[in-house]
Amino acid sequence: MLLFIDVGGLVVSLVAGVSEEVFVPDTSAVVAGVVSRMVERGEVRGRIIIHRAVLAELEHQANQGRATGFAGLDEVRRLRELASRGIVSVEVAGERPRLHEIRGAGYGAIDAVIRDYAYSVGGVLITGDRVQALVAEAMGLRVIYVSPTRVRRLRIEEFFDETTMSVHLKEGVVPVAKKGRPGDWEYVAIGEHALSRAEVEEIAREIVEEARRRSDGFIEIDRAGSTIVQLGVYRIVITRPPLSDGWEVTAVRPVKRLHLEDYGLPSKLVKRLEERAEGILIAGAPGMGKTTFAQALAEYYMRLGRIVKTIESPRDMVLPAEVTQYSKNYADIDELHDILLLSRPDYTVFDEMRGDADFRLYADLRLAGIGMIGVVHATTPIDAVQRFIGRVELGVIPSLIDTVIFIRNGYVDKVYEVKMTVKLPTGLREAELARPVIEVRDFLSGELEYEIYTFGEQTVVVPVKRYRAAAPSVEKVARLIEKMLPGVEISVEDSTIILTIPRNMIKAFNKKIKRIRKLESKYNVAIKLRFI
Repeated sequence: MLLFIDVGGLVVSLVAGVSEEVFVPDTSAVVAGVVSRMVERGEVRGRIIIHRAVLAELEHQANQGRATGFAGLDEVRRLRELASRGIVSVEVAGERPRLHEIRGAGYGAIDAVIRDYAYSVGGVLITGDRVQALVAEAMGLRVIYVSPTRVRRLRIEEFFDETTMSVHLKEGVVPVAKKGRPGDWEYVAIGEHALSRAEVEEIAREIVEEARRRSDGFIEIDRAGSTIVQLGVYRIVITRPPLSDGWEVTAVRPVKRLHLEDYGLPSKLVKRLEERAEGILIAGAPGMGKTTFAQALAEYYMRLGRIVKTIESPRDMVLPAEVTQYSKNYADIDELHDILLLSRPDYTVFDEMRGDADFRLYADLRLAGIGMIGVVHATTPIDAVQRFIGRVELGVIPSLIDTVIFIRNGYVDKVYEVKMTVKLPTGLREAELARPVIEVRDFLSGELEYEIYTFGEQTVVVPVKRYRAAAPSVEKVARLIEKMLPGVEISVEDSTIILTIPRNMIKAFNKKIKRIRKLESKYNVAIKLRFI
């Protein structure tokens, strides 16, 4: 039987006269996997006591399907293996947390239980939580604070080379990678054998542990069945049963970091971005390079001396330290709204706008005078503008969006200018139907491509360019009428043909009226009459 007594802060074993130091790791240290590594490096020897509160928290997280729970339980298993080799002794002690402590876990109740236990046994607390370390030191506890460490190469990184955009690992499947550049890539097998479940789980565990240890690592989302991690330049999605039919790890990395100058933009567009554009939408299909362009634009504004911040989910832009990056997963919309209104940045980049709340936040900040750069998924440039229809008042859209930049295959494919005017919409004939119309024009050529307006209770988006291409030219119809009625004055106003008929020609006109109305119907043009 072993007898332990407290002597000067050390727990001393009376067997063989050997003093054993006691180490009590908290949940953060166990999840980060640092305890087993410290044992392997010889930094920890003696007794390691895992409090039942740690196991309860890990069990709860694992039951919810969260990666942190599985990573922590794997660490406990590794410590047991080290104990079986006689390197250290490992035991479980302490009482399971009470219901009120579990409910207060987010407020430090579990941390307090582990901290108090370490104090009662005179042990050394091992933690990766800086607040926990500071409180423990204030209590007089000895603490090993495992701060974020230098970057080490992970197994997932071994699958990447300079042309790899993303790596896709799944149990029972040979690893594959997407190689190339946005818009010009192919899937390539990067292994000879299918991965086992244990291999994929081990890669996932290593990623989660590293994210907890590194200052540039964040577990953005940890749900039952899925975990999203931002680790340096890598955005990693981990899924597991029952959400997916097997363990899967997908890692995405930008192939190249571009500056705005690398896009070869027309000087007219660069001037607009510098002087006028403050409601910018960057649109494109998935994988076309929208975020890369937004990143280049954010850095460009920073170099111009503007204050730039970002809202991301997850934070995967690679930006200078001067740009503050906020995670939408760690704050609600109202909190982000308050932070940005009070800090008043010149520009805010809102990456991956999806739900109604995202568009409302964009609109509120833009109307408050903050320059906004929104990134949205869209298969055509006009789809980006249509994403706002129904979410905000139609008349407000030009105040929210003045420039739409469409990215295709990594390049700027189309630029639209959005503005409001009052006019008779294209295709309508009666002057009394004039109304507020949102014009969407090709920014570089100035050509009108779309009109957006309300007709009755509906909002319509009219492709003007296509409409005009389908219809014959008004001039052609005017020439036909001129041949039919020589001497009649013919003019064109807003795509409407105006016939000015002298009274002495009324009889001749009445004989041709049916033919004129047939031309009007056949060619879908408006013809108005004036008698003098």
